[in-house]
Amino acid sequence: MTVFTALFSHYRRHPWQGAALAILMLLATALWTGIHHLTSQARDSLGQSERLVEVREQVQRVDGAALTVEDFVLLRRQGLCVMPWLEVLPEGESRRVIGVDPLAALCFQGQADIASFDGQPLVGQPFLDIADAAALTAAEQQLFLILAAGEGPLPSAYRTAPFALSPDTGQLGDSFLLNLDALSVLVLLITGLLLRSVYLLSLSQRRDSFALLARFGVSGRRVRGHLLLELLCLATLTLIPGIWLGQALASVLEGGFANVMEGLFDRRQLATGGNHWRVPALVMTVLLLAVAMVDWLMPTVARVTPGSRLRPAAAVLVVLAGLAGVWLANALWLLFVALALVLAGIGWLMPRGLSLFSGAGVRASAQPGWRWWWAEFGVLCRRLALPLVALQFSLAMVLAVQALVITFEDTFDRWLSQRLSADVYVQVPDDADSALAANWLTEHLPSADEGLWHHVQRGSGRFRHGQAWQDVDIFAVAPVGPLMTGWGLLEQTSQPWQTLASGAGVMVNEQLAYRLDLSVGAELELVLAEQALKLPVLAIYPDYGRPAGEVLIAGHILPADFEVTFESFSISPASVPIETITDALRALWGEPALTIRDNRAIQDLANRVFEQTFMLTRAMTVLTLALAAVALLLMGWVFLSTRLWYFRLLEVWGMTKAEIFRKLLLLALAVTLSAAALALPLGVGLTWVLVQRINPLAFGWSLPMAVYPVFWLELLALALLIGGCIALLMRRQLGRPAVRPSVTGSVTGEER
Repeated sequence: MTVFTALFSHYRRHPWQGAALAILMLLATALWTGIHHLTSQARDSLGQSERLVEVREQVQRVDGAALTVEDFVLLRRQGLCVMPWLEVLPEGESRRVIGVDPLAALCFQGQADIASFDGQPLVGQPFLDIADAAALTAAEQQLFLILAAGEGPLPSAYRTAPFALSPDTGQLGDSFLLNLDALSVLVLLITGLLLRSVYLLSLSQRRDSFALLARFGVSGRRVRGHLLLELLCLATLTLIPGIWLGQALASVLEGGFANVMEGLFDRRQLATGGNHWRVPALVMTVLLLAVAMVDWLMPTVARVTPGSRLRPAAAVLVVLAGLAGVWLANALWLLFVALALVLAGIGWLMPRGLSLFSGAGVRASAQPGWRWWWAEFGVLCRRLALPLVALQFSLAMVLAVQALVITFEDTFDRWLSQRLSADVYVQVPDDADSALAANWLTEHLPSADEGLWHHVQRGSGRFRHGQAWQDVDIFAVAPVGPLMTGWGLLEQTSQPWQTLASGAGVMVNEQLAYRLDLSVGAELELVLAEQALKLPVLAIYPDYGRPAGEVLIAGHILPADFEVTFESFSISPASVPIETITDALRALWGEPALTIRDNRAIQDLANRVFEQTFMLTRAMTVLTLALAAVALLLMGWVFLSTRLWYFRLLEVWGMTKAEIFRKLLLLALAVTLSAAALALPLGVGLTWVLVQRINPLAFGWSLPMAVYPVFWLELLALALLIGGCIALLMRRQLGRPAVRPSVTGSVTGEER
């Protein structure tokens, strides 16, 4: 207890240093907890969103009549699990709302929660209680009855049909979550850097106490053991409030971010529930132990001095090895290891590079005041290395997340627009003759003035891959018109759509092209209904929603005996009312009930449902940057306070306090702005790795790479704001007595 009391007496003499240490540890815990909470909520929210738009079975009347409440009552009394789904377009509105009965939905999930539908609170759009939706003054209203999977046979007056709010998202959501996990690991690295900087600052402020204990015969191992015990006690005091604060901040961000964005997003669609505290508690405890024990596990590395020539050379080799791995990695885990090497090397080099930059400034300055300024800039960059690296990584992560979220939003919107290019989608019933409908549409919609349409036939074929044959999905389209020619193509020949329409080539999706290493112009050997075709690849189109390989061909080259598993018509009527078209198709096919989708309403609803996940990710970036900024602010303030003894020497040189403050302001701004400027290329590179390397290795397709320079300016402005706040805090310190300076990052010695 004597040694522990002697060590703890440091905080009795300097209570604010102990408070700063506890605050920073609490903030680091809150940072990781909040990020983990938001990531878990985003995963749950995306899962709920995908369940809401997945394909289900609906009940239809055989006679084609509209469903009513009586039909629902009859089916439920038969013991069938059906749920009413009321789509309402309120008068004067452009967006539909969905009325659902949460009590009727219980048989889908087997839950007793009647306050929400699939985790979605029924207090806002697009989901309302069915009674509230039915009470709206509606311009359009349609009732669907959704049938649970595996239900028994229906009465003879009813039949089943597919029901979906949007096309299958496939691996698009999985890709988003994988990138989110990669960014969460980076957040953990940032948290470790913040904790490490706090730990080293504590050691540097107590070097005299350690030297005194050594003179009294206390071994270094015993001191380290007591320091570890002290750290665990401090962790016990800060872990619980840190976890609570992280969850509270995440809840505030996920609940109030929509209001800050002036209602752009609807917070009431967020996934709710889930107390994610066990993982943060375990992770933060392990991280604290690793922070304290890294010097004991790697004593040789820890004793390398800042001026050693070994460090920059080793860091350059680490960065080069990591870059080579990022470029050449053929497995996802190798890519993550290579990315970790790049980040470690850059974090190692950044303080050294800024120090060399300050040395050049010292040599180039003729005035003593500016020579002092450049020298002090170098000291700050070296001694605040870890918090500056944490800020750099935080800014880079925020930049990457911002670009990733916008890219995913644009990709999702473009994918939906591609899949739902027509206004109306009509499914061809079983045993119906699609040629009758095609002839009618050709006769009544002959030009773009009267409408656009195409017929899609889907089936399976085979293609040659080396010496083996593999299955592939075949999509035959006729006619190839403006509803498709607006697709964005990754690679293409000249006039690919005209050549496709003539039947002289095929198009393949990115999944298939990536797996087979196909390029435009390569020949693809296909077998369709035992008929062999050898056609060139005209273009490669992105298809983020489906992991399967696809081949797009013109409908007229499809063999007559090709087995079609699914048929549909996509129609955009112009002058001809859609009711006229659907009535004609019912008469031609003798089918009173058709599966007809309003693609515009589907696209709008799907976008609103998926917005919740993107909103949570934006909240994650706000939390990361805010807490990293606060941590740097406290670290900078504490460390600059220890340098007051040197700053007061400027008064001896004849400077006024106003002149000293201006020097300090420029110093703080330069340090934070340097970290932000170095974060920009790192953020762009991280974005490229996420969208161009992780996705192809994990899923077989890439996302478009985009940069947003306006957001860069916002990050630079934030860095300047942090520096200005540090300078303002220092201004209050200038009038106080100065103490002997301390060194961050070393237990012995000092830097003047």
